[in-house]
Amino acid sequence: MKAVGYRQAGLPISDLRALEDLVLPDPGAPSGHDLLVRVHAVSVNPRDVKSRMAIAATPDRPVVAGYDASGIVEAAGPDARLFRPGDAVFYAGVLDRQGSNAELQLVDARIVGRKPASLGHAAAASLPLTALTAWEMLFDRLEVPRGDTADGALLIVGGAGGVPSIAIQLARLLTGATVIATASRPESAAWVRGLGAQHVVDHARPLAAQVSAIPGLPPVRWIFSTHTSRDSWAELARIVAPQGRIGLIDDPEPLDLRLVKFKSVSIHWEAMFTRPMFATADMIRQHEILCEIAGLVDAGQLRATATQAYGTIRADNLRRAHAAIEAGRVVGKIVLEGF
Repeated sequence: MKAVGYRQAGLPISDLRALEDLVLPDPGAPSGHDLLVRVHAVSVNPRDVKSRMAIAATPDRPVVAGYDASGIVEAAGPDARLFRPGDAVFYAGVLDRQGSNAELQLVDARIVGRKPASLGHAAAASLPLTALTAWEMLFDRLEVPRGDTADGALLIVGGAGGVPSIAIQLARLLTGATVIATASRPESAAWVRGLGAQHVVDHARPLAAQVSAIPGLPPVRWIFSTHTSRDSWAELARIVAPQGRIGLIDDPEPLDLRLVKFKSVSIHWEAMFTRPMFATADMIRQHEILCEIAGLVDAGQLRATATQAYGTIRADNLRRAHAAIEAGRVVGKIVLEGF
């Protein structure tokens, strides 16, 4: 089968060996809970870049890159009863298995959802990783109340990124929280307003003064930070309400938690890969979330965030996508379709 991956981790994306076109054996018949999926489209995330730099590979054991995918089930293992051959699915994969940038992939059915019927494969592939991360952070970690009972504001830092682009929509659609998003460029500010952010502040300037200047704003009880520096952490500590919650998904330098001690603030990490990597008892919750996401999309309530199509799934296009993400100027998601 055709695939894209690497034989040496940590190479700069300008090096042609950072991502290479590969020809590998097919994965074989699925066992247990696995599905064998023929991949039709993928999207690219900051996580793809981190993995390319960190997950070891050798010339004899190359790593297939990628996480988000949309495709068609070709075969199902004996315990994979959620889907049948021919079903259209989407999913985000897991860190410790071969990735989605391949014609065929084995993936556990319990982390797979039905593809939104109203979307093509490329648009569907833009959703799983970001939607799962946003949903788990909002409702499993920060515990923002669903329904219109949320008495407070939610601040989302880095609003134009893939995960925040879904989090803004979910918060407006499923909660009563007032949503503030950060953006530093006119195009990213317009993007987050279009997704439903009621207020936009500039993360290139100190945030606390900007947030406090918003008239009639309820207490900021929840903060979702996707890019956390020492300086921004100090700003978030000023902004968060007493007994509030702060959620993190990035890999910041050590943070001084003492700044929020006397507010009794709780800190929450979200890693979308936790459930599948540790085979938690509630692992099937990711299947359920993705199916809920598909329902919201098909009802016209949730937008896919694919904004840039980079062509077919091949090494040169994926290197270009990784370079764009490393430059930090991607609004929405980059998608690739076909081999």
